[in-house]
Amino acid sequence: MANANQARKDAIRDNVQRPSREVQYPIRDGKPVHTSEFFGENVFGQAQIAKALPKPAYAQFIRQKRGGRALDKSTADAIAHAVRIWAMDRGATHFTHWFQPQTGTTAEKHDAFLTMKSTHGPSGIDEISAIDAFSGTQLLQAEPDASSFPSGGMRTTFEARGYTVWDTTSPMFVQRGPHNTCVLYIPSVFISYNGDALDEKTVLLRSTEQVAKAALAVLALLEPVPVGLPPLTSMVYTTLGTEQEYFLVDRSLYVLRPDLKATGRTLLGALPAKHQQMEDHYFGHIPSRVLATMSETELELYKLGVPVKTRHNEVAPQQFELAPIFEETSLAIDHNLLTMDILAKIAHRNNLKVLFHEKPFNGINGSGKHCNWSLSTGSGDNLLDPSIKPETNYRFLLFLLATLDAVQHHGGLLRAGIASSSNEHRLGASEAPPAIISVFLGEQLTEVLDSIEESRPIKNFSVPNIKTIKLGGTALDVMIATLPEISRDLTDRNRTSPFAFTGNKFEFRAVGSKQSPSFPMALLNAAVASSLLKIVEALKTAAGDKPYPSDADKLKVIRQYIASTKNVRFEGDNYSDNWRNEASRRGLLNITSCPEAFDQILEESNSSMLCGLGVFSKSELQSRHHILMERYAKDLMLEANTLRTILAQQILPAAYEYRAALAASCAQQKEIGVSAGPELKTLNLTTPLVESLLDWIDKLDDAINTVHQHNQDPAKEARASAAYILPAMEGAREVADELEIILADKYFPLPKMSELLWF
Repeated sequence: MANANQARKDAIRDNVQRPSREVQYPIRDGKPVHTSEFFGENVFGQAQIAKALPKPAYAQFIRQKRGGRALDKSTADAIAHAVRIWAMDRGATHFTHWFQPQTGTTAEKHDAFLTMKSTHGPSGIDEISAIDAFSGTQLLQAEPDASSFPSGGMRTTFEARGYTVWDTTSPMFVQRGPHNTCVLYIPSVFISYNGDALDEKTVLLRSTEQVAKAALAVLALLEPVPVGLPPLTSMVYTTLGTEQEYFLVDRSLYVLRPDLKATGRTLLGALPAKHQQMEDHYFGHIPSRVLATMSETELELYKLGVPVKTRHNEVAPQQFELAPIFEETSLAIDHNLLTMDILAKIAHRNNLKVLFHEKPFNGINGSGKHCNWSLSTGSGDNLLDPSIKPETNYRFLLFLLATLDAVQHHGGLLRAGIASSSNEHRLGASEAPPAIISVFLGEQLTEVLDSIEESRPIKNFSVPNIKTIKLGGTALDVMIATLPEISRDLTDRNRTSPFAFTGNKFEFRAVGSKQSPSFPMALLNAAVASSLLKIVEALKTAAGDKPYPSDADKLKVIRQYIASTKNVRFEGDNYSDNWRNEASRRGLLNITSCPEAFDQILEESNSSMLCGLGVFSKSELQSRHHILMERYAKDLMLEANTLRTILAQQILPAAYEYRAALAASCAQQKEIGVSAGPELKTLNLTTPLVESLLDWIDKLDDAINTVHQHNQDPAKEARASAAYILPAMEGAREVADELEIILADKYFPLPKMSELLWF
């Protein structure tokens, strides 16, 4: 234990002495270059394609991008040639199709532009020469091994072929690596030989298409135009802003924690005396090494066209947040995954380790990925903007109610979308949205809906003191002359709500910081699309023989949906026991385990909706359920085996060594006639804990063996893992943490939470 403890002490010393890394932002003529001037310089987007292609070819590419036709070979070859020259001018030697398999991360396989060409020389002997080449075929598709990625039984080992296909809605980019290497990245989808979705993006793109079609159908009824004229709105898309939370710890301490390395979280560790109870970390001063990491990350992301906007300290020590400007959903998700990748690389350069696990430290706040979702027209008109008078903005009300209806009828499906072994530790805790999916609207919108339902005048929310706040406070009724009045939002915030309306968008707060937003956003898109289609039928029914619904018809449908979605609306404290009881009375699901959540994917109302819209096929849904169950069981099994190893090989030996030292001290005290009471008291405290920890190791072994009996059935294995492994791990941790508090510091082999959280 002495060597382990010394390594810990050395890491702490190195942590304090390590200087910050310095990176210079671009400078021209001795002056800083404005961010807007180098933003997106490493991106080959639509503007670059337009410049590279003849006008007819570019027009054909745009038609393909919008779903009008397939991309022909000559256009693909022209784009491939242009992007190769552009990328090689920036130092690229390789290209890769960048995709999102169902592993929770991204994947890439690098191929060189270099190829060999055979020519017939003057002597009649073939001459081999090296050339750089990149064809349209290579741009459009590649072939990774589909059997080596999770497929949920759709592919077997001997059925290995799969395809990555260029997603033309997301721009290509170059990214630099070590030793000044550079690679061209081609955002792609990943499908099987039979066309089944093996990735996260394919189903996201399908869902985006379906919600756009459904929204256009609603708008076609709400915005009538004369015969022969085009519709007022020809395109609708979803927008997304992802607030990414994460922890940073010193890398030299991280490498001494086997649990952090293997699982992404601490499987044991007593809460330090100071953690987040002083409430001084949130929005506090950013440590210099962290700010250096943030700044360098932002520099790289700006070059890649990622519009990162906000950075700040989060609630827990060493917890931080990075948030971007809103973008189209698919692009926003690509950028979020790229952000996570870049942040991890830059943290490594600064001798830090980024932790995206939702709950890396027990007893303090976990991390989420708050997904701010909305609907927008092609002209940038936000369909969830309530405007000045939401009570008469029927378009807004119908889209708002469609979202409420989606959560009302498919809340279990949304719960499945954010379920994982890591997020399970966060959901329902005292700092995160609970496992019950409900919607917060705020006082004004709640009053608007209630007044419409009850056919009464709305309470007056338009008086001046609602729009502005006088600095000085309502209690004093005074003004601070040097401070202006400030504008006041329509609604307050509710940090306990998993799905909250925040002005002109919904914030899905329950998404985990570690996961890709693709799956939960695909489920949300699909659910809203289904509800919009129901509203289309309701409007047509209300209109009867009329070609378009009247205002009275719209109001009738609005009242109908206000009444039917009332149960999912909740304005109070989502953490309270009263809400759990009330939610049960309302018929809302309270899903507390991952296996139970995963089953919602195959629940009839959810599966029929997803398959009916074409977002998933039946086989893809079965595959997804299989993969989620299998991954959950593997995660818990990995954690259980890691914890058992740490307890048996590090914690118990440290305790034995400490007990031996105490026993020797007792004997020495007795020999010289001095009371050994203090040492004996500590020894008597330590011994029962050691014995208890041995018992819990046996229980862990029993749990692991029980789960192994179901390893041929992922669903049974996942349920057994939840039933047996989780309780055994929690029990063992509780005892180990008590033991940590008693053990003399010089015997403890692992960096403690107090050392990981403060540097």
